[in-house]
Amino acid sequence: MQETSMYNVHSAGMDSVLATNKVLKNTYLLLGMTLAFSALCAGISMAIGLPHGAALILSLVGFGLLFVVHKMADTSKGLLAIFAFTGVLGASIGPMLNAYLAMPGGPALVMQALGGTAIVFFGLSAYALTTRKDFSYMAGFLTVGLLVAVVAMIANIFLAIPAVSLAISSAMVLIMSGLILFDTSRIIHGGETNYIRATVALYLDIYNLFVHLLYLLTALGGDD
Repeated sequence: MQETSMYNVHSAGMDSVLATNKVLKNTYLLLGMTLAFSALCAGISMAIGLPHGAALILSLVGFGLLFVVHKMADTSKGLLAIFAFTGVLGASIGPMLNAYLAMPGGPALVMQALGGTAIVFFGLSAYALTTRKDFSYMAGFLTVGLLVAVVAMIANIFLAIPAVSLAISSAMVLIMSGLILFDTSRIIHGGETNYIRATVALYLDIYNLFVHLLYLLTALGGDD
């Protein structure tokens, strides 16, 4: 009887590990595909010279699509929703990228931001996957930090203080780095079992990390 019980526990543990590995595999596969699609949409947006007003509208559409993705994540329409979401967000940063590329040394700054984002993401993901540490304790801190940063961003739209913008972007880089650890840890420890929702979380971490890292590099380079 005891041996049967131990076997059942072992079997359940193996099933849990296999399920987690499947979620991880599907998440990273879908993440790579959505990032590539997002980059393609950003390139198209840049090529056609999408105006900033249209980019703002696309950002708002993307915000709405985020709710659609979460609602449809457990259905077959979830994949269509996530590609629509990431495509719209990719297109929305086209005008911003064109503005940065038009600056002196702009292309190098964009490449540095891309490289820095990749290094941070792969480095932190590898750390979380290798150590298998549980970073759930960071949830409260990250939530509060994100809320404060969002409120500060809204306030600075009216204040337009460069030093505040620099502080916000610095905080966002740290928060997104923490979220990469947190979101990866959630998948590893079974806190997130839906690979579409897991992909959205990591995509947003990478997206925001890139945007704010690009701003920081530009500001610290003296071109902002």
